[in-house]
Amino acid sequence: MPAAPYALESPAWQSLVEERQALANFSLRQAFTDDLQRFEHFSLSACGLFLDYSKNLLTANTLSKLVALAEACQLPDAIHALLSGAPLNNSEGRPALHTALRRPLGDKLILDGDDIVPHVHAVLHRMSELVSKIHNGLWRGYSEAPITDVVNIGIGGSFLGPQLVSEALLPFAQHGVRCHYLANIDGSEFREVSSRLNAATTLFIVSSKSFGTLETLKNAQAARDWYFAKGGDAKLLHRHFIAVSSNTQAALEFGIAEENIFPMWDWVGGRYSLWSAIGLPIALSIGMSNFKELLSGAYCMDQHFASAPLAENMPVIMGLLGVWYINFWNAQSHAILPYDHHLRNFTRHLQQLDMESNGKTVRRGGQPTASNTGPVIWGGVGCNGQHAYHQLLHQGSPLIPADFIVPVSSHNPLADHHQWLYANCLSQSQALMRGKSLDEARAELAGQGLDDASIEALAPHKVIPGNRPSNTLVMERVSPRRLGALVALYEHKVFVQSVIWDINPFDQWGVELGKELGKHVYQRLTGSDDSRAEDASTQGLIDYFRGRHRG
Repeated sequence: MPAAPYALESPAWQSLVEERQALANFSLRQAFTDDLQRFEHFSLSACGLFLDYSKNLLTANTLSKLVALAEACQLPDAIHALLSGAPLNNSEGRPALHTALRRPLGDKLILDGDDIVPHVHAVLHRMSELVSKIHNGLWRGYSEAPITDVVNIGIGGSFLGPQLVSEALLPFAQHGVRCHYLANIDGSEFREVSSRLNAATTLFIVSSKSFGTLETLKNAQAARDWYFAKGGDAKLLHRHFIAVSSNTQAALEFGIAEENIFPMWDWVGGRYSLWSAIGLPIALSIGMSNFKELLSGAYCMDQHFASAPLAENMPVIMGLLGVWYINFWNAQSHAILPYDHHLRNFTRHLQQLDMESNGKTVRRGGQPTASNTGPVIWGGVGCNGQHAYHQLLHQGSPLIPADFIVPVSSHNPLADHHQWLYANCLSQSQALMRGKSLDEARAELAGQGLDDASIEALAPHKVIPGNRPSNTLVMERVSPRRLGALVALYEHKVFVQSVIWDINPFDQWGVELGKELGKHVYQRLTGSDDSRAEDASTQGLIDYFRGRHRG
């Protein structure tokens, strides 16, 4: 794909600079008063999701200028390049084809002269066979007892996405199989997970593209040792360990049977891999038909992303709004606020998806970026946050855009709890938008019977600035199809922003540096390398560790 004009050098960018100045005194309250159809004008539906973006600092003119920026950056061409398999991961010389993982059988996608869609579906078929055997009690452990627990050993994208989905879709879980996740190298996590397991009925999935990720390999080795310590038969290890990896040889050397190794392709990045065999724990939890519904929802969003006009394209709108706040309103972070207990880990998945993708200061061609790029992603489940960090959203000095995510219906209705949950979600976005003026605070206190002096002393503390932007994403209820669309929506939103900023969202060299340095620190900690660290701080902390361990 030929290089697009750099956004900051385009007339469209300068037009947005002027638009920001024109909106210096923009009032969301007044905007809703002036336009009674503002909600209708700034909302849209796609793939079972409804997006209300009317509570944003924009007018129809702003939206038009944001779309013009996308066009100037040749976003439609970039979307086509992504979906067709162009080598958009230019620093590693390969495409980013996670979208191919959700294409239906019968589609064609040629990569290096080969149609990869049949290969994807061959793996799905293998997954179906495995899930069927385990759910029907046909996959037996070394004692001939059926498998009751599955432990996914992985980290990063091999952990966050599958954990999010299997927890979010807990109402769809199949009976008889419990899924657990082991990611951290901290021995406390291993002890906590293993204490709930029976070796004779546990299946471990080692998920690592390279089969060399330190944390995953160490936990896999610990799991194998635990299996033997609990009486596991070495000859029947294949009944308790499978792998998802592109390094077949390393998996074989670990002791995993060849027929138990599921492939990973180098055109699937870790944070985009839940749709692949990395999603095995999801399929084992919710069943293969529901896993395919998850893929179907994501594919629906892919089609919407590919075909909808930019001004009516949900990922495009959300991506451009993020650019608007980061680059023109100096927002440094973005809050993700799901009002559903089962979505409690959605923010953690998006932290990796967004921050590992767009946390870059170098453009695709190697030049430094000339603007801010990815924001800090944070947040958590409502209503808990309302009694904690929402205070910063309402009265803090930073401008922090927020996404509220809420289902209309609960899988677990209890009295009027869900009505209150939904009401809290809407009222929080309303409060961010409306705020409370000084006059309103005074009137409120006067109504409580306070005297004039008390009113003047207290009223300033009750002023809420308002004019804080937010999106609200609503769905009927969390289901495999809608969740697939939701996750794909954010994948594409991140891609949109990467195109505007001219960065590669599919590599993660900052992650790699820490891994490299960690090996040298470990060698010095254990005494296998007596050379001194490159800086006094690291050396001092190594000496502190070694001194305490000698004591």
